[in-house]
Amino acid sequence: MSLNVAIMGATGAVGQELLNILEQRNFPLNSLKLLASARSVGREYKFKGQTLKVEELTKDSFKGIDLVLSSAGASVSKEFAPIAVEAGAVVVDNTSFFRMDPEVPLVVPEVNAEDIKLNKGIIANPNCTTIMMVVALKALEKISHIKRIHVSSYQAASGAGATGMAELEQQYKEIAEGKPCTVSKFAYQLANNVIPHIDVFTDNGYTKEEMKMYNETKKIMHSDVVCSATCVRVPALRSHSESIWIETERPISVEEAREAIKNGEGLQLMDEPENKVYPMPLFLAGKDDVYVGRIRKDLANENGLTFWLVGDQIRKGAALNAVQIAEYMVKNNMFKK
Repeated sequence: MSLNVAIMGATGAVGQELLNILEQRNFPLNSLKLLASARSVGREYKFKGQTLKVEELTKDSFKGIDLVLSSAGASVSKEFAPIAVEAGAVVVDNTSFFRMDPEVPLVVPEVNAEDIKLNKGIIANPNCTTIMMVVALKALEKISHIKRIHVSSYQAASGAGATGMAELEQQYKEIAEGKPCTVSKFAYQLANNVIPHIDVFTDNGYTKEEMKMYNETKKIMHSDVVCSATCVRVPALRSHSESIWIETERPISVEEAREAIKNGEGLQLMDEPENKVYPMPLFLAGKDDVYVGRIRKDLANENGLTFWLVGDQIRKGAALNAVQIAEYMVKNNMFKK
């Protein structure tokens, strides 16, 4: 089965990564259309030796399209995803707009791939920090039910897209030149700093980014688990890190946890503290898996375990997860062709 595919938001950081991953994984394509706003029309990108030109996203963009990979922002998805579905396409949406819609599956294939079968034309990609966390949690949930999660995320500039990465690089250049730092994308200067603020604050004092982790984890894992998060922007360029504490129904030993992670789908164990081997974002950009290390018993809770993970949130946290959803649908003959 070869599909007619459109990338909606093709010029952004995730859109560009979608283009790379479709080529790297040799996704079964009949045609590929790049869609973006009018200001990007005519931009050219290489794909499998061909040159593809960006077309303007309009209501007529989806004729004959089987699959839309969407990463153009929540307001764009709100408007255009239903139009694409009406035209006969399945939409895998990377934005936040449909994630908590009870009619829309929220999917991480390593965790709840079966939910894809419940789709009515739209499948939501979770938040990047949630995706990486639940891949690791799935392996541990098989040992003992996870009741509570505390997590602090350390999120790279790339979480704010290509403009976020560009601003961080510009700030370091300005610091080296003794110039004032340009601050536009983030609330404060990110270079030489950490900012405990991602997305807008809600009435309970948590940010939307933190509440996404609370709500999405429950939906993906079909669980009563509760998650309390603090999300921090750090001056790394790409790949997010997370420090995670879990409480399980029975104690999980470090040895059990390491074995589960080592054998878990989409996971790599990187846990040799005696040799200074642990995951770090500097070395894991561009990798597909989630890397886990620093696995320890929680000293404050006998049923607790704590660990550290790193993943490339543009790949597994966004583009790769979306393509994996589409691959599952191809494998299970879920398109209407």
